[in-house]
Amino acid sequence: MAGALLGALLLLELLGGGDGKNEELRLYHHLFDNYDPERRPVKEPEDTVTVTLKVTLTNLISLNEKEETLTTSVWIGVDWQDYRLNFSKDDFGGIETLRVPSELVWLPEIVLENNIDGQFGVAYDANVLVYEGGYLSWLPPAIYRSSCAVEVTYFPFDWQNCSLVFRSQTYNAGEVEFVFGVDEEGETISNIDIDTEAYTENGEWAIDFCPGLIHHHGGSADDPGGIDVVYTLIIRRKPLFYTINIIVPCVLISGLVLLAYFLPAQAGGQKCTVSINVLLAQTVFLFLIAQKTPETSLSVPMLGRYLIFVMVVATIIVVNCVIVLNLSLRTPTTHAASPRLRHVLLELLPRLLGSRAPPEPPRAASPPRRASSVGLLLRAEELILKKPRSELVFEGQRHRHGPWTAALCQSLGAAAPEVRCCVDAVNFVAESTRDQEASGEEVSDWVRMGKALDNVCFWAALVLFGVGSSLIFLGGYFNQVPELPYPPCM
Repeated sequence: MAGALLGALLLLELLGGGDGKNEELRLYHHLFDNYDPERRPVKEPEDTVTVTLKVTLTNLISLNEKEETLTTSVWIGVDWQDYRLNFSKDDFGGIETLRVPSELVWLPEIVLENNIDGQFGVAYDANVLVYEGGYLSWLPPAIYRSSCAVEVTYFPFDWQNCSLVFRSQTYNAGEVEFVFGVDEEGETISNIDIDTEAYTENGEWAIDFCPGLIHHHGGSADDPGGIDVVYTLIIRRKPLFYTINIIVPCVLISGLVLLAYFLPAQAGGQKCTVSINVLLAQTVFLFLIAQKTPETSLSVPMLGRYLIFVMVVATIIVVNCVIVLNLSLRTPTTHAASPRLRHVLLELLPRLLGSRAPPEPPRAASPPRRASSVGLLLRAEELILKKPRSELVFEGQRHRHGPWTAALCQSLGAAAPEVRCCVDAVNFVAESTRDQEASGEEVSDWVRMGKALDNVCFWAALVLFGVGSSLIFLGGYFNQVPELPYPPCM
């Protein structure tokens, strides 16, 4: 590369280039004829080369949570002074700057120590600018993939602390000293410089702080140790994408499990179907989150904790539906309700929840009895234990229709046993109807007890769902970047 540049300059000189080109070639020969790029630019071995470092961030490309790598695009500004390249513009036709390839001059060999892909150098070896007085400036671009420990406890409302550690792999702190650059006003630029006009904003991450620190380590009287320049990038995740595509659908689908309580108490199968469908949808969301977050057992993402919480709530609701179904389908032939259970589920809980039992339908008024019926009831006490019911019926006809009709009925009762059997069958049907009505009332009480238990569990599940969701998401809301003694980057 140096030979090609020298040959080009000689060719321009032979072709009769302008005086400026001749002066630039003469300056090049003056500076590099006896120049050794392997030697440090110091007059004495114990002297230290002061290197000014300034990092400009042009793009925060990505943060890969699975691989825990941060990819950034930066410009590394390095300035130092080399007494061997000192010249005056008055001696070389007013030339103030000379551009030469980076391999022709001494470099401090700054590398990114915490890179993860083995690319320690820069992406493009730009030319070095040599100024009057021996001042050199080098501004190469680089794309670095550095390691970054990702903390996913509050995902997707999290922020990460990533670092770019620069150091010289060849020289120690006694040979090369790093300092931060200064701006036009003379203030030290210790943080990463971000040019708002050239910076490309990342759609997922926002940069809050980017301070820099020069760290000396391993120093002693005999060994000066090394020196690191650590730039810290505190980046905050933008949660809008995850809120719209994961959190809102997850909350809406999880809220559907509460609708199972609005189904009738006897519809246990439909209740379980609704709850299990919600469980399956939550499992799909949990699988999506597992693909996004890193495979680590050190912490559980906040969104994962929320999905586990709503899955537990849905499981409890399924168990509750089974219990309510078992209670609602009980019958007097299999179970007997205790008075205490009736008092709690039919009187106490409805009163506490503000729901009362439906009013009983008014009973139809019994028709007025005839005067003869009163006499029949008075005689019933004497005859009910002495005569069969069929004979009582025919005996009562004498007082109702007269002696002739009563005698006829009595003769029919005595002459036709089939008529007596019909009367007994009618009485049996009446008693069966009364038993069925009593059994229906008992079944209705079991259904109402199941409905009361359903109402209690609905309010308990609603409170549990609301309070649990609020506590989990409030943890992410309060997970803010701590206030640091550094100005914001943008």
